[in-house]
Amino acid sequence: MSKIEQPILVSFKLCPFVQRAVITLNHKEVEHTIEYIDLNKKPDWFLSISPLGKVPLMRVGEEVLFESAVINEFLDETYGESMLPADSLTKAKHRAWIEFSSSLNNAQYQLTQARREQTFRQIQSDLAKKLAHLEQQVEANGFFADDKFGLVDVAFAPFLMRSQILADETGEDSLEDFKKLTKWRDNILSIEAVQKSVVEDFEELYNEALYERDGYLVALAN
Repeated sequence: MSKIEQPILVSFKLCPFVQRAVITLNHKEVEHTIEYIDLNKKPDWFLSISPLGKVPLMRVGEEVLFESAVINEFLDETYGESMLPADSLTKAKHRAWIEFSSSLNNAQYQLTQARREQTFRQIQSDLAKKLAHLEQQVEANGFFADDKFGLVDVAFAPFLMRSQILADETGEDSLEDFKKLTKWRDNILSIEAVQKSVVEDFEELYNEALYERDGYLVALAN
């Protein structure tokens, strides 16, 4: 692609779905620009090109892509070696687990929002059930499949990163009872493309947002 067509990713600093696209761009060493917006004050130009009013949004020349899974598949098909399996059935399975990953991001966010212990424990229980299914799928060597960093790993990386931050800050670790997921997290968070997929003060910003919500997790941290 020519320089004028280099991807421009429209982002919010704490968005896990944006982070997925940044990881793929980093891993494939794609030159790109990131433009940050305030989701509480969405600019008119953004609303005029974003059908859902959400990030990530990626501009490629005059074209606009939205939805992180779609953006990542575009990047995967356009740059370098594919991060999805060649076999059609296995590829479909990976796509299904990429979709599943969004439910973990949503549950994790709800966990940080819960104000009552009963609500918190119910969300925690539902999340544990999802993680039990995932534990059965992840390979023991630290990747979702084989020994290769793929798009499924990318999709779960934001959840894994935030789970580690929450564990460090509050003592509540969603992965505590899942040995393969814990190893997966350690492995994924050691990858440079993942480490560099967030702003330098990400952990501080994430914890600041956590305390602003003043939910039950904050009480555990104190």
